[in-house]
Amino acid sequence: MRSGKAAGVALALICLFAAGCRSQPRDAKTVVFLIDSSPTSLDPRVGTDVQSERIDELLFDGLVDRDSQFRFVPGLASAWEQTDARTWVFHLRDGVRFADGRMLSARDVVWSVESMRNRTVISPKAASYASVDVVTAADEKTVVFHLKYPDNFLLRNLATGALGVIPAGSGSEFWRNPVGTGPFRFVSQKTDQDVVIERNPQGWRAQPEIERVRFAVVPDAITMALELEKGTGDVAINSLPMDSLPDLAARPNLIVNDVPGTEVQYLAFNLRDPLLSKVEIRQAIACAIDRRLIISTLLRGHAQPAASLLPPTHWAWTADVERYDYDPARAERLLDAAGYRRGADGVRFHLTMKTSTTEDARLLAAVLQQELARVGIALQLRSYEFATFYSDVTRGAFQLYSLRWIGGNEQPDIFSYVFETKHFSPRGANRGHYSNARLDALLEDAAQTTLTDRRRKDYVEAQQILAKDLPAVNLWYLDTVVVHNRRLTQVNPSASGSYLFLETAHLVP
Repeated sequence: MRSGKAAGVALALICLFAAGCRSQPRDAKTVVFLIDSSPTSLDPRVGTDVQSERIDELLFDGLVDRDSQFRFVPGLASAWEQTDARTWVFHLRDGVRFADGRMLSARDVVWSVESMRNRTVISPKAASYASVDVVTAADEKTVVFHLKYPDNFLLRNLATGALGVIPAGSGSEFWRNPVGTGPFRFVSQKTDQDVVIERNPQGWRAQPEIERVRFAVVPDAITMALELEKGTGDVAINSLPMDSLPDLAARPNLIVNDVPGTEVQYLAFNLRDPLLSKVEIRQAIACAIDRRLIISTLLRGHAQPAASLLPPTHWAWTADVERYDYDPARAERLLDAAGYRRGADGVRFHLTMKTSTTEDARLLAAVLQQELARVGIALQLRSYEFATFYSDVTRGAFQLYSLRWIGGNEQPDIFSYVFETKHFSPRGANRGHYSNARLDALLEDAAQTTLTDRRRKDYVEAQQILAKDLPAVNLWYLDTVVVHNRRLTQVNPSASGSYLFLETAHLVP
């Protein structure tokens, strides 16, 4: 990103060989949105990767939506009621049509859920509807869910982003020409090259100002930054190197929008390990990490310290938890009290942290290695290609690791999925085998009661237990960072990093 002859040569070489720089006809009415990978499937029942879900949110609607506090508001259902603990009734909006002109009916909703449950399509989302006994269409505009047992997370699994309502009868080839009720409609897809969508004239919401969006696949982050600089790309979100942002912000044709995000970075422990099973050691490690320094240097200020998995704007979030902020002296005291004093070489004990080979993961691990060394913990690093690393994590073959929760931490069932005893991996994401009977009881109660105040009380106490026991350290919430060309205006990024700002953005000719 330096000016001059060398940079010009580098740019020419990159654009000659990088797939993302292949010449494309420039359409003044099309937004070129740069993404780092192709969506795996635009069938909303199947695609669970980030790009599939983000693009599907523009093409499809769920029965409900969520507001800024993650409370549920009307979507395709204008209203709903829970007639008893195991029965939910949804009333569909009038006049909603699919992008191909078909009128939405209750049968479409029934099919959207049942085709996952009866394996018409093999869907990783099918387990989300394990509580459902049967879904019926009471009439053209009324859908009834009969449950096997109370499920307070049903609404989450019927929300836009989790569920995309599709036409009844859609089979396993639906991904080739997906049809939804969203603000945009599908045009085309070329794997590893692009996805094109356009404004849906049948949409029931306010019509987007943008006529067409081309999601161009550019796997290399440096190439992506160059595309933005040249003006051949209009926008990218959460996919650029942090150290490139100051240079991009200085470009006269670009704007960098930065808002607090919900994506949370965490450090997890294996509690089956003799050392890490001791809470004092986990607390000492938390006290040894200078999160604010890491945020200001490694992340260039594009993050906020995290005290919970839930975002601070969530209705169940609480600040009333025990904290283990940066305090190396406290870390030393905790380690001494636990019986692990420094040896002649200054080292108390050794730990191993597994990480992927991605640059940001390796940099973070190296910083943590330096931080822990200051309090006498020798941290050895083992880097693996991501698939191998993630396989080890899910099998519990680690002492420490760090990853991010993206989207999944926006609802409080994350606590059950990650920390409840019954969700030891592979039955869930309790990879560190943490177990606390009181926490289990709180989460079971929160999952069954219909009283919001009681659920919040349960979740507040759950967060307090987790903050004290520290089966994992919540490090920071990464900001949502959108870099866009000035011809794209009224860009209002969401905390979750979704692409829904395209619904209200404008494109200057």
